[in-house]
Parts: sequence; C-alpha cells; structure tokens
Amino acid sequence: MSILRTLKDRFRPVLAELVGEADVEKVLDLIRPAQDARFGDYQANMAMPLGKQLGRPPREVAAHIAQRLQLDDLCEAPTIAGPGFINLRLRGAVLAERLQAAAGDARLAVPPAPQPRTYVVDYSAPNVAKPMHVGHIRSTVIGDALCRVLRHLGHRVESDNHLGDWGTQFGMILYGYKHFLDAAAYAENPVAELSRLYRHVRGLMEEREEVGKFVLEETAKLHAGDPENRRLWREFMPVCLAEIDRMYDRLGVRFDHTLGESFYQDRLAGLVDELVRRGLARRSDGAVAVFLEGHKTPMLVQKQDGAFLYATTDLATIRYRMDTFHPDAILYVVDHRQSLHFDQLFAVARKLGYRDVELTHVRFGTVLGEDGRPFRTREGDIVGLESLLDEAVRRAGEVVAANDEAKPGGPELSADRRRGVAETVGIGALKYADLAQNRTSDYVFSFDKMLAMNGNTGAYMQYAYARVRSIFRKGNVDRAALAPSGAAIRLETPEERALGLQLLRLGEALDLVLADYRPNQLTAYLFELAGRFTAFYEKHPVLKAQPDALRQSRLLLCDLTARTIRQGLALLGIDVVEQM
Repeated sequence: MSILRTLKDRFRPVLAELVGEADVEKVLDLIRPAQDARFGDYQANMAMPLGKQLGRPPREVAAHIAQRLQLDDLCEAPTIAGPGFINLRLRGAVLAERLQAAAGDARLAVPPAPQPRTYVVDYSAPNVAKPMHVGHIRSTVIGDALCRVLRHLGHRVESDNHLGDWGTQFGMILYGYKHFLDAAAYAENPVAELSRLYRHVRGLMEEREEVGKFVLEETAKLHAGDPENRRLWREFMPVCLAEIDRMYDRLGVRFDHTLGESFYQDRLAGLVDELVRRGLARRSDGAVAVFLEGHKTPMLVQKQDGAFLYATTDLATIRYRMDTFHPDAILYVVDHRQSLHFDQLFAVARKLGYRDVELTHVRFGTVLGEDGRPFRTREGDIVGLESLLDEAVRRAGEVVAANDEAKPGGPELSADRRRGVAETVGIGALKYADLAQNRTSDYVFSFDKMLAMNGNTGAYMQYAYARVRSIFRKGNVDRAALAPSGAAIRLETPEERALGLQLLRLGEALDLVLADYRPNQLTAYLFELAGRFTAFYEKHPVLKAQPDALRQSRLLLCDLTARTIRQGLALLGIDVVEQM
C-alpha cells in the first residue's frame, strides 16, 4: 500500500467519529504531500473546515485528531502549525524499508487498485476519409496514456477507436471520385488522391449550394446499400485504414477494438423506434428528437430525410459497449467543443436506463500556433500528423548530434544509432509536450520548447534517464546484481531523503492521474523526481562514495531513479534511450 493510502487508512476511523462514515472520504482528500519540506512530508488540512462544521476552534480539532491517530510505527509525533495544519514526518527507517522493497520489485512497490474496475476508453477516432492531422494528437496520446495507467493499476481496459467511416465525408469523396478523379494519381497514391478530392469537394460546397445536395445524395445512397457506392467504400477503406495504422505504428499506439460508425448502422432504426415507443423521443416536423430538461435545443436522432446522426450512432455504441463489455466507466477523450453533444448524449443514456455506469467526457483544449491561432501551415491548412512527426524527428536529430559531439571524450553514437535515438526522442518529445499540459487548456505548440534540454520536456526526461544510466556504464556496474546483493539503502543526507521520498510517490502520482483523468499529474511527478535526483547527484559522489556500503546504497537510489523514470515515461507511451 502507498504511504498516502496508509495515512488515509489511519485517519479514517478518527475522522469517521467526527463526521460519520458517509462524509469521511471527502475529508480524507485533505491529506496531501507537504508543499514545503520544512513542515514535514505530508500535511492534513481538515481541521479548518471541520472546526467550522463542528463549531470548535480548528487547533482544538487538530489536537483531537492528532491525539487519537495511531501512527507511531510510520511517523514521528505529529505537530500542529498555524490555525490547525497537522504536519507528518515519516520515520527514516520506514522510508529506507519501503525503498528496499521497491528496489527488489518489478512494479517499484506501486500497489494495484484496491477495487479494480472495467473501463472502455474511446479515443483518437479520426475520419477515415482524410489524413490524420495535428488535431488528432491530443486525443490519441491522452487516451493511450490513460489506458496504460489504468492497466498498470490493475483495471480491465477495452480501448476502442470509434472511426468516422460512414458519414458525410464519404459522400464528399464519392462525389469527387465520380467527377474529378485523377486516375494516375489514384493508382500511385490512393490516400493522397482521396484527400485531394475531399478538399476539392469541400471547397466546391462552400462556393455552390447544389454540390452539398449532391454530396448528401451520394451519402444517402451509400447508407441505403447502393451497389456502386458500397463497392467504392469497400475499395477505399483498406488503403485509408493502412495509412492510419502506419501513423499509429510510429506513435506506438494500439487499440483493442476498431469499431467505426459503419459497425452500428443496422442498429439505428430499431433504436430510434424504441426511443419513440418509450416516450423518450417524439417526432417533430418529420424529424425525431429527444427533448431534454435544461437544454434549449433537443438532441436530434433522425433527420427529416430519414438519415441518422452522430448522436444516434453514439447511443447505439453505448448500448453495444454495455452489453458486450459490462463496463463500470466509459471515457470519451474528445475535443472540448463537443461538450454539448456529450452532455445530451449522457442525459439520454440515463433515460435509456444506463445509470450505474460512469460516463465521462475527458475534454481537452486546442493546439495553437505561436500566433495564438489553431496550428496551421503557412498555406492555411491544418498541419498533417506525418509532417509533424517528421519535423519533430528532424529537429531531435540536430539536438542529439549536437549533444553527442559535445561529449568530452568525443562522439559515442554511430549515424544509424543517432537516427534511432532521434526517432525516439522526437516522437517522445511531441507526446510529452502534449501530456504535460493541463488537458482542459489550449496550449501553444513550439518545437524549440518541446526539444529543450532543460525544463519539463520529454527531451529533458529522456536525457535524465540516460544520464543516470551513464553512471553504471562509467563505473562498469552490474545493475542486475545490485538489488539481490543484500546492499542496504541508507538515507544519511537531506538530498538522499528527499530523493527517496519522491521515488515512493509514483503510486500517488498515478492515483492523481485517474482522479480526474489528467496525465500531466504524472509528468509533474517525473519532473520533480529528475530535479531531486539532480540535487542529490550534484552534491554527493556515487561511484567514489566511501565506504563501499554507502556507494552501494547510492547506486541503488540511482537505479531506482532510472527505473522509475523509465516506468513513468512508458505509462505515457514514451520510450527511453540508454545514450543520448
């Protein structure tokens, strides 16, 4: 069990006497790592709100709690500061004992969730008919990181890429294919030509109203089973999917399921009939809509022409997921601009009877260019994902080469090795730059900041890992023999103690990630860990430490640091390099 979970368990019976079992959890959330190490390792800040609730002075409430706590085996005697802060400092022997356990544990002493759940995570979800672009990066990497963290903590996860493979965009391509196809270009590169047709028809729709009608006709024919349109759709899909999968391969992203909109089409008519039959929806001007209390506009589930909408498909998708996976939670990692859609979708799902499942829109902000506008090329097009990856790798190659050539003993990496490192560093930096942001905020994309070798960046974290590993190469130390050697971890200096405490907080960081589905809680933890390692390493020798027992202890701390950075980055979907 993590230290924080242990502390909460010790506080629980004392607080339950004051507020009752029903309210104890929200009070326990006020036990947190101390912001200032001078006041201890953890701080319990519930005395102030409890004092107000109970009509007693906060310091008196704090003293009451502190006197009843059973913490002697874990902490030094609690102290009370200010208006009622309860400060807790862990015993050094407890820290050393837990670090020793982590050193010999493949999971680094991160406990699994006490009550595992089943999650469906819906993320990425590009439209098949057009190339992936910068707008897909956020959903893809946030969703992937959440899946990795959930699985690591013992939850069952079903990741689902809900592709846009049936909508109006295919009507646009079908119309373009029939009227503007460059056959030679299509034979050479089908995806590029289909993308050109999509852009061309989109432009025509803005200029000529009748083109939009033609597009809708082609879409309707596809949905109605027109043989030619279905044949073309089946021809387009494999090449489009192959291109999308190529991008996922570069990103290191995998899905358990790829069930696009087309998968649910035969379920939609029955669903709409059921909504009407149960009085949840009604016909209005030839269309079918669900009217929701508190919403000015209804949720449309069928148009006047009989066509179904995204909302209809999403309702059918919820039903399928509930019947197939029986989840405790379904997470939708989707742009914040879809908030109204999900508010309505979840409200209708509740009306259908899905009240015992957590339905959460994990919303995120927009990627902006340095001009503060949505990130686009000079020509005004949205930046393509492949060009973004290529540029990140190219720039990372420059950073890796400069860093390698500046080494005192001369360059260490071959040209091939540099290229491999550049791919890992560039794509890792791109992912980290996104994941380090508060997901609900827009953020400004900058290659220079992303690849900086200082600050909270992926390049810095990968360098921090490689730097620790270089200690073992330099000292010709066998890492695999360290933990089984029987060497004891000693925390004799403030810097060693601070590093050791941070190493034990990985599990707490992962709990914070899942508390509100924010991967930046993990990037913040890793950055703090790298900083504490730097403070330790710059002040204390490792390979030259004496006596040998101290050297072994510090090597164990170094190894734990590298393993923790590697594990943390892996949970973000980022690889490490041994040399950089």
